[in-house]
Formats: sequence, structure tokens, C-alpha cells
Amino acid sequence: MEAKEEPKEELKEEIIESVEHPEDAKESSALKEDRKGFDTSSWKPKTELGEKVKNGEIRDIDEILSKGLNIREAEIVDVLVPDLETDLLLIGQAKGKFGGGQRRVFRQTQKKTREGNKPKFSTIAIVGNRNGYIGVGFGKAKETVPAREKALRNAKLNIFKIKRGCGSWECGCGSPHTIPFNVTGKCGSVELTLKSAPLGKGLIAESECRKLFRLAGIKDIWSKSKGQTKTKLNMIYACVIALKNLSEMKVPLDKEKEIGVRSGKLQAR
Repeated sequence: MEAKEEPKEELKEEIIESVEHPEDAKESSALKEDRKGFDTSSWKPKTELGEKVKNGEIRDIDEILSKGLNIREAEIVDVLVPDLETDLLLIGQAKGKFGGGQRRVFRQTQKKTREGNKPKFSTIAIVGNRNGYIGVGFGKAKETVPAREKALRNAKLNIFKIKRGCGSWECGCGSPHTIPFNVTGKCGSVELTLKSAPLGKGLIAESECRKLFRLAGIKDIWSKSKGQTKTKLNMIYACVIALKNLSEMKVPLDKEKEIGVRSGKLQAR
């Protein structure tokens, strides 16, 4: 009995010490967060734009997007947008009998040959910082992991900024919680219309489109769609085209102040 009681007392002492010194736990978590950041020392740029970013000549991604420069290295986005979040959209066929299960991230297709079936996997990745920047990329490969990596890389290369504001006549608060005006995007037979919503309404849209809005920083929105909306690829592309159309429309300066139009990230006042 005495041999069993000794290890229990030692465990109690270890637990008490960890509780009395919570600073050690904070430091360890901070180290883990620092390790997640992108290491620029191991990055060797292959383009002139990448060299300027690594040397510190370009410190804001708006300098690149405003000039319409092509981003050909995903590391550029990793450096300029460190708080970027990633997610994969459910575009694959649902599991289960008669497709009654949950949809999958990867969409599988097969090619019939004399040697047998050659499968390929495709997926769509989205990246965003929940503050006005969003990117969507498509990836396809013979295996799932390369397809995912291609999609994430293409999403970073296709990053763009959107306009936000308060264009709802029911709200009029002037804060950039929704879109400033109605826009429409079309891909194939799918036509998606996005409308401004009042504060606190939420994201009234299709489930995969809601992921786009969250990473873009939109909190309230209404949507209306028509066509073959079950075709997820066309639905997602129609949503992306609608978000890009926000930046193409010009707004007078007096109206921008009235509805609180903000392009890209929100700067602290």
C-alpha cells in the first residue's frame, strides 16, 4: 500500500507546480504561435516582385493589388498577409447510398483506359484574413495531397480585395458590415445576386458561399440565386465574380462617406 501512495503524492506536487506558474504555459503557447509564422530566411525569390517583398521595399499588399501586378509566388502573400486563414470547400459527391451522406472536400473523376481506371481528385481552397481580402483556387492531381497544395497555392496567387459598407436602407449605420450595393455574378446557368443586409441579419446564403463571406469579413448579406445551383463549382465561381464586381463599380465621394465604403482592410482610427 505504501508503494502505491508515493507516486500519487508526486503527481499532486507536479500538478500544483504547474498551476502556481501559469507563465510557463503562456510562453510555450507563444513559441508555438511564432513557429507557425512564415520563415523568410529560407525563401529564395524567383521574381523581381518577390525580391522587393523580401528586401522590405514592399510592405503592404495594397501596393501590389492597386497597380494590378501579377503575383507569381505564394510566399509573397504569406509575408504581406500573415494572418491568412485557409479552408476547403465541399464540392465532392456525397457519400452513402443514393448520395444521402455528407459532401466531400475532394471531387473524384475517372478516365477509362485499357490499363484500367485512372482516378483524379480536384478541390477548391479559399484563403482570407476576415478583413477585406479573399482568394479562391482550384487544384487537380492524381492524389489528394498534391491537389490540396495546388489549390492553396492558386488561392494565394488569386487573392483580391473587396469593398464593404452599409448599403441597406433598413440600417444606415455607416459601418462596413455588409456590401455597399447590390451586385450580380454569373457562371454557366447559375446567376447569383448579392444584396446589402441590415446589421445583425447574418449571412443568408448557400453554405459554401457563407465560408467565402466569413473569410472576406462580411457579416451580413442577402443572396438570391437561380439556375442549376447544385453544380457547386459554378455556384462558387458566380459568388467570386460577384465579389470582384464590387471593386469595378465606382462610387462618388459623397456617397462613399454616406454608406461608409471601405476597400480592403479596415484601418484603425
